[in-house]
Amino acid sequence: MFLSSFAAVLLHTCLCRFLTYKTSMGIAGAALSTGLALWFNVILLVIYMRYSSACEKSRAFVFKEVLSCVKEIFSYGVPSAAMICLEWWSFELLILLSGLLPDSMLETSVLSICLTIASLHFFVPYGISAAASTRVSNELGAGNPKAARLSVIVATIIGLIEPIMVVTVLLPWRHVFGYIFSNEVEVVNYLAQIIPLICISVFMDSLQAVFSGVARGTGRQHIGAYINLGAYYLVGIPVAALLCFVAKWRGKGLWAGIVSGTTVQALVLALVTASTNWQKQANNARERMQEKPVAANNGAA
Repeated sequence: MFLSSFAAVLLHTCLCRFLTYKTSMGIAGAALSTGLALWFNVILLVIYMRYSSACEKSRAFVFKEVLSCVKEIFSYGVPSAAMICLEWWSFELLILLSGLLPDSMLETSVLSICLTIASLHFFVPYGISAAASTRVSNELGAGNPKAARLSVIVATIIGLIEPIMVVTVLLPWRHVFGYIFSNEVEVVNYLAQIIPLICISVFMDSLQAVFSGVARGTGRQHIGAYINLGAYYLVGIPVAALLCFVAKWRGKGLWAGIVSGTTVQALVLALVTASTNWQKQANNARERMQEKPVAANNGAA
């Protein structure tokens, strides 16, 4: 996955520059290069899964067997997608709300930069989250609840160390960091005021990513989706609107509100994780594994 993604990035970098600057397509060339690079990545992964010996035992050639797994995949995939989408859409909603402010061009520019910083950082804890989800699910399936719990502890420690490293870069350089994105002094200075809030967001985002991965690893995606819905749309967005339009904090209020939502999300997910009965989760995983042959036999009958 890493190698195929790296190859796609190389293609995208060269193709984007060529289509944007060497042709008349302009910004449309940048969009086209993104789509082509993503499809290139998909094609590489399909070729790997089709011809690699590592995937030999997991290929399904019987159409009936494929259809029998669709419901199960959707039962885990839809709540997992909801967890991510509900969070991501709330950040996008901030950009829309910033357009209602008097100096909308400045506000949307700065919040777009904040969203870019947050999204670039999120992929690091998201990787830790994926590792935690994989390790927890594997250990529970193997009947090792203590190893699953240890994986959660290790992932949490890494999730605390990583944002400290990011904050030590962001905070001291906050007055010049904005020049990476813009040459406008007003934009750079405004961003410097919001970066302390971004630092808090970085911490909360790392923790919630780890605990979200644990929720997925234990098969409780639906709980994570409900938590995200409440944290962002019952707390985050309303607080953001109040701080922005009532308290007159403008863009800082919008980001402070979304930080409050992320904080609630991280705290509730932490409570769910801390109260997890790992032996019970291991037993549930084993029961799910034992049910599959029975379902297959019933279908054959």
